[in-house]
Amino acid sequence: MEKIEIQIHDIKPLIEIEEYSLYYLLGLSALVILLACGVAYLAYKWYKKRKAFNIRKEHKKLLSALNFKDTKKSAYAITFYGATFKDDSPRHVEMFQNLTQRLEDYKYKKSVEKFDKDTLGYIELYKDMLDV
Repeated sequence: MEKIEIQIHDIKPLIEIEEYSLYYLLGLSALVILLACGVAYLAYKWYKKRKAFNIRKEHKKLLSALNFKDTKKSAYAITFYGATFKDDSPRHVEMFQNLTQRLEDYKYKKSVEKFDKDTLGYIELYKDMLDV
């Protein structure tokens, strides 16, 4: 048998094809990871803020729950807890000063009588002014 050699003219050498799908996958993965980290950070901040102790809210609750039967302790408590809110506005400062002047009669004495109507009115007005 005879060997026949046929010349092939149509076959070309291999060419390198530029493929970017790996880079697209890596970029998309990095973007997803970055977004997931951002969402996790925001969720962490929200959770932390939700669990934070708010002294203003606590003092407002304590002022609202005061029992006026023990006048002396109530006068001290109103002065102590009310001081948290006194610097909110000039109106709060003036109201707190008036209230503390009225409460002076119920402090620093061995025995005191019940709050009078004017003082109770000032106390209620001050409690209504408070906002958290």
